[in-house]
Amino acid sequence: MKYVMFGSACLVLILAFVIGSNFYKAKQAEKYGFMADENSELFIRDHSPTLGSDDAKVYIVEFMDPACETCAAFSPFVKKIMAANPGKIKLVLRYAPFHDGADSFVKILEAARMQGKYWETLEVMFKTQHIWASHGNWQPQKLWEVLPRAGVDIEQIKKDMHDPAIAKIIAQDMADVKALNVQKTPGYFVNGKPLQVFGYKQLQQLIQSELDAQYPN
Repeated sequence: MKYVMFGSACLVLILAFVIGSNFYKAKQAEKYGFMADENSELFIRDHSPTLGSDDAKVYIVEFMDPACETCAAFSPFVKKIMAANPGKIKLVLRYAPFHDGADSFVKILEAARMQGKYWETLEVMFKTQHIWASHGNWQPQKLWEVLPRAGVDIEQIKKDMHDPAIAKIIAQDMADVKALNVQKTPGYFVNGKPLQVFGYKQLQQLIQSELDAQYPN
């Protein structure tokens, strides 16, 4: 009788887990309806920084690295498209620090986020890449010199960047990078669809195709 009760209890626990998991996936799919139930969490995590309206029907998910020159070059291009389509596009940033030491720059950015200065800091990092990260010649000391332009407390960033929670964010994003087979930065997905051929024109066409589909009138 004990074994039957134990087996029944295990079955109830397993069933509860399956129901809970399916409910979570369903809610994710409801929020990001353009993605398959089983894949929605790969694109957008609770920790992912976002820019744009929550009511937007077109999501641009970008796997990036603050030290990536191409990411910096594409940033104003994406923002221009967003500005031309107010309220219709939401940008989601994920991390893919592929090169040795690149995760340090992500940690700095996330530490700035703790001060409410995420987007300001990213803007400064992108605009000053030629000073501290030109062609992979990373010079962190020069980055510290320009970061005050973002209105951040540098000493606090140096402490907060070692928070284990930030390391977990990077680890999760890198796991999703692997699952989605992202090979380089920036890696773009628009409503779950990958940018197959990289380029300004190709990205604009992919975004426009989703805008047309989601906003037909």
